[in-house]
Amino acid sequence: MIMAKQNTRLRVVPKTKAKKQQKKEVSFDGDSFFMRHRSLFIIGGTLLLLAAALIFAFFYISENYTVTTVYVEGNIHYSEEEIIGMVTKGHYGNNSLFLSLKYKDKSVEGVPFVEKMDVSVLDPHTIKIEVYEKALAGYVEYLEKCMYFDKDGIVTEISEERTEGVPQVTGLSFDHVLLHEPLPVEDAGIFRSILNITQLVNKYNLSVDRIYFGKEGNLVLYFDNVKAALGTGDNLDEKIMRLQYMLPNLEGKSGTLRMENYTEETKNTSFEPD
Repeated sequence: MIMAKQNTRLRVVPKTKAKKQQKKEVSFDGDSFFMRHRSLFIIGGTLLLLAAALIFAFFYISENYTVTTVYVEGNIHYSEEEIIGMVTKGHYGNNSLFLSLKYKDKSVEGVPFVEKMDVSVLDPHTIKIEVYEKALAGYVEYLEKCMYFDKDGIVTEISEERTEGVPQVTGLSFDHVLLHEPLPVEDAGIFRSILNITQLVNKYNLSVDRIYFGKEGNLVLYFDNVKAALGTGDNLDEKIMRLQYMLPNLEGKSGTLRMENYTEETKNTSFEPD
């Protein structure tokens, strides 16, 4: 007997889906985290302390080193306000501690008409500025500018402004002017005469506007509307000394004070109104 083969069919059983892997819980260990980043915390804390110290120092210095009093000595060409402005210009210019560092063993230079300026800090709120102006004997006008020269006739400054206390000199002949070069006049000895006159009028507290050198060395000094004709320069000290007593009596008048023949013995003078 023949038995028929039984068809067998394989049944594939699908695999069950894998369970999702559960997230592993991580616990935070503060002590361990601090130990691993300890250096960063130290650096950050140090920077904060340093910043706080700098801020405190800044406000302390600003409050306790502010300049409130300034003494200025020796200035003629510039006013006290102008000198103070030159010295205290820029950031923190009114801070005495900053100024003491800025001008330590250093003078202010490069200012027209000024040789140098020394700055001293007397206390946290007080400074002193000593101005050393260039020794100017006089000035001449050339090309509508004031050419200032020293006792040797060397042109030290060129300016459009007139400096109080420095007389104008006229009667000199020259055809050009160069800065830091002597005025090209025939007789260089005339500058010694100009300096002598300037020193004498300062000695007797006189303010001369103009010094005129005429022909044959005749000298005329201009005081407002009064001209003092002094002649060739003989007995110059006595004549200028006498001027200090005569000029107040001529205030408001206009004319020429004749002193060419004045001597200490004769005292010969006359006044010719214009």
